[in-house]
Amino acid sequence: MIPEIGHFALVLAMCLAIAQAIFPLVGTMNNTPSWAGLARPLAWGQALFLTIAFGALTYAFLVDDFSVRYVAANSNTLLPTVYKISAVWGAHEGSLLLWAFFLGIWSAAIAILSKSLTQEVVSRVLAVMGMINAGFVSFMLFTSNPFERLFRIPAEGRDLNPLLQDVGLALHPPTLYLGYVGFSVAFGFAIAALIGGRLDASWARWSRPWTTAAWVWLTLGITIGSWWAYYELGWGGWWFWDPVENASFMPWIAGTALMHSLAVTEKRGAFRSWTLMLAILAFSLCLLGTFLVRSGVLTSVHAFAADPARGIFILIFLLIVIGGSLALYAWRAPSIFSGGRFDLVSRESFLLGNNLLLTVFTFLVLFGTLAPLVYDALEWGKISVGFPWFNKMFLMVTPFLAVLIGFGPLMRWKRTDPAWLMKKLRIAMIISVIIGLIAFIPSISKGSLLVPLGMFLVAWVITSHITAIIDRLKHKQGISHFFADIAGKGRSYYGMVLAHLGVAMFILGATMVSHHGVDKDLRMSPGESAEISAYRFQFNGVVRTPGPNYTANQGKFTIFLDDKEVAVLEPQKRTYFAQGRPMTEAAIDWGLTRDLYVSLGEDLGDGDWSMRLYYKPFVRWIWLGGLAMALGGVLCISDRRYRTKKQKNQQLAQSDAANTLATENS
Repeated sequence: MIPEIGHFALVLAMCLAIAQAIFPLVGTMNNTPSWAGLARPLAWGQALFLTIAFGALTYAFLVDDFSVRYVAANSNTLLPTVYKISAVWGAHEGSLLLWAFFLGIWSAAIAILSKSLTQEVVSRVLAVMGMINAGFVSFMLFTSNPFERLFRIPAEGRDLNPLLQDVGLALHPPTLYLGYVGFSVAFGFAIAALIGGRLDASWARWSRPWTTAAWVWLTLGITIGSWWAYYELGWGGWWFWDPVENASFMPWIAGTALMHSLAVTEKRGAFRSWTLMLAILAFSLCLLGTFLVRSGVLTSVHAFAADPARGIFILIFLLIVIGGSLALYAWRAPSIFSGGRFDLVSRESFLLGNNLLLTVFTFLVLFGTLAPLVYDALEWGKISVGFPWFNKMFLMVTPFLAVLIGFGPLMRWKRTDPAWLMKKLRIAMIISVIIGLIAFIPSISKGSLLVPLGMFLVAWVITSHITAIIDRLKHKQGISHFFADIAGKGRSYYGMVLAHLGVAMFILGATMVSHHGVDKDLRMSPGESAEISAYRFQFNGVVRTPGPNYTANQGKFTIFLDDKEVAVLEPQKRTYFAQGRPMTEAAIDWGLTRDLYVSLGEDLGDGDWSMRLYYKPFVRWIWLGGLAMALGGVLCISDRRYRTKKQKNQQLAQSDAANTLATENS
């Protein structure tokens, strides 16, 4: 009965999504307020029915309802409850339902929290989001129904993929999808602005907090995914440029450029074309990622499906959304005024450089991801674009971005005096150069300039932002003014500072672990020891240990530093009952400045085992940097100017229109 309720709720949600895509938009075009006013109740209804559908599938997992094909394929009675819940989105059909559910929640949030916006804007934004969800729910119902029944009910399910039976994978898809789906809001605002022809600063102010929220969730999703891959896959890496990893990274890069472009559009009324195109690009890349993951065109540990029919459906939907939005952009482009003038040395110029670098990097990653697929599809042969190529592209762009990040906080709108700027930053530059030279000395023997370059960039970002904060508070005294500034009007500014410091933390972690990390593949017998970077790993043997739905060979290692015990690690090689697949569970001694990592390999007989030992300096700073970026975004969202009342927003919109007219006339 419950699965039927879920299926019926999906049908009703699709009907409401179609109505949401049509009636509000027609109402704004024909000046029919009653139709336009349907946007909010339709969004609420759609969210309600998608919540019912999602709840029904979750219930089916919790009660082991193996009459549902999706439940039987991805769960069993021995699966721990927390993983029964995460199994809801652990495969193709459920992950698609999670996407539609989140899109319904975002639509309802727009309907509830947009009372300060005009009905015309809300109706158009929700109509665009309704169209998107109509496509996804239709895709579910016609090709990927999570409530499809089995005629012969199995006594036991097949179990969830062992790779997904982990807290990291329980958290990674929801946070990632909240980011993916959140960019549909930025896309909706952009399309609404193009339809209405209203491209002043007010639409950028309305869109900016929603875009930042989506970026925060996507940042968290990518960070959690990288952390999961590091400790769960047993290879000790944190990013491999896997095509599905790239599918989430590309919208993040475009979304980062979009956030900076929105700042210029809001403050100066400039970069409107950039902002609109980046909003379209960011969401288009989210849809492209969906196509890559679910179409079967690539193989990855992250991919969900290998069904070409589903891929064709998504590809057609992708072409309609991207093609339609680009056609609308081309139609409106001649009427888009570029904004006010600015000097070469100005905040606008530096943000333009930021946009160019991020956009170029986005297309480089896109090229590297799609080139092997295109060559194969056109029968031009097989090519491989791998880890070294992506790393070279990353290293080509990152230093320039970090330099711009350092200058950014002290730049002024329209014009910045170069002499004043260099005077302000001379101490930061001197400190950064000294730190880079100190890092250069031990790197001479290795012949690599990457470590000193990385340390210079880290010091540059940190010291330049400290300089900017001191300059901001130069007329105020006492630490209390600093906290008052954070609590008052400066929250968005300090959010930007924290996010940029997160970039510095990431560069520090990536530089140190890439060039000072050590790993060894060994064959070890009980009682043997191996040394890595002053740490002695003593292998004490392997014992059998039971788990809730698996058995494991569990190794034991005692780790010493200067003959003092610092950690005991117990890596496992698990075999799951239902599928019989062996899985590696690494053991890690976490630390702020280093990780000690052991991955158990194969039984070689006579008590000997193959294993991999790692010393990972500062690797944790990579994910701490991601968390700092996300927290910086949260601070930006909480800025007071995004919580203004309707009357004040209307006054701001009128002021924006007047300022835009004045700028155009100038």
